[in-house]
Amino acid sequence: MFELNNESIKGQVSEAEWQTRIDLAACYRLVAEMGWGDLIYTHISAKVPDSEHYLVNAFGLAFEEVTASNLVKVDLQGNVQPIGERAITATINPAGFTIHSAIHEARSDAKCVLHLHTKAMITVASLKDGLQPWSQYSLFSLPSLSYHDYEGLAVNDDERARLQHNLGTTNHMLLPNHGGLTLGPTVGDAFMRFYDLQRACEIQLELMSSNREVIAIPEPIVANIYHQANVVHAGATGGQKAWPAMLRKAWRLDPGFCQ
Repeated sequence: MFELNNESIKGQVSEAEWQTRIDLAACYRLVAEMGWGDLIYTHISAKVPDSEHYLVNAFGLAFEEVTASNLVKVDLQGNVQPIGERAITATINPAGFTIHSAIHEARSDAKCVLHLHTKAMITVASLKDGLQPWSQYSLFSLPSLSYHDYEGLAVNDDERARLQHNLGTTNHMLLPNHGGLTLGPTVGDAFMRFYDLQRACEIQLELMSSNREVIAIPEPIVANIYHQANVVHAGATGGQKAWPAMLRKAWRLDPGFCQ
């Protein structure tokens, strides 16, 4: 039986790592609150600052059980790292290792990666035409969107290279028959990118269910959306603007994520 360890490790890691743990634990709680979880089977990772290690959930925890202290630190070879003098007995999802280690290895700018199995994202990813420019939300994803075909459970090491190649420099990826992922320079940016992609998929499915002709957004508007978003956010990213509010929301839901 998987037992929860509620012991705080705040004093055993750097301030920068602790803040990353706080942000990542909050992200897990928010994903659970949004209804995007899949029991224990999806994963979100964040790079430890100034390190080749990254943090991810212990395999066996529900997202609403994740705290700053029970996140697992691993290297790019999947080796769980000790915390100070204490050995860690928790394990990580092998499929999660394949996906997250591949992205963190290939993309130094990817400080956080969300990979989830939402119904809307699986459905749109599995359509031959994929995501369409049918809503404002879709515009934030389409200019930086890639696809990676399903190869079964992601436990084969040789899939890493194909995933890296298909991702390229994009920040959003749809995985047909599987789900989707987003990445960003901060936890907040990766979260907001997933929020926009998820909303775009949900709206597309609503429009498709109407069986009516859909008004597509013209390509020049799609191409200009990042400039317009920059004006709205006064030069900041969506994550920088929205994430503080999301942290406050996570705190109101349950401040225990900070333990």
